[in-house]
Amino acid sequence: MGVVHHAVYPIWFELARTHLCRQTGFSYAEIENSGYFLLVTRLALDYRKSVRYPDEVTTTCRLERYAGRGLRFGYEVHAHDVLRARGTTHHIWLEIATGKPCRIPDHLAEPFAGLLAADTAGS
Repeated sequence: MGVVHHAVYPIWFELARTHLCRQTGFSYAEIENSGYFLLVTRLALDYRKSVRYPDEVTTTCRLERYAGRGLRFGYEVHAHDVLRARGTTHHIWLEIATGKPCRIPDHLAEPFAGLLAADTAGS
């Protein structure tokens, strides 16, 4: 059909979110090695216009909501300066040792709050 499969968009979201999280000074691997997961609890995705092969895309990610136990990230996918998709993911912090939700770890609280204040974008 010449269009990018719909299941690829959440992968683009994850890549952009991973890039954004690195701006805190901590990679996902470092977060996990410190004993925490950032668990996806909800994914919402609105398709606006198909991305076609061989379009190049830019996916941006912003931290939209920062709470003690949860985060919400917002995303936009563009190709040729046209919005192709928009979405959000909701996450909770999970302590690996207990498998239970927890508040944001102390060492990550300020760096993640900085993402919200700075209104930065990962792509």
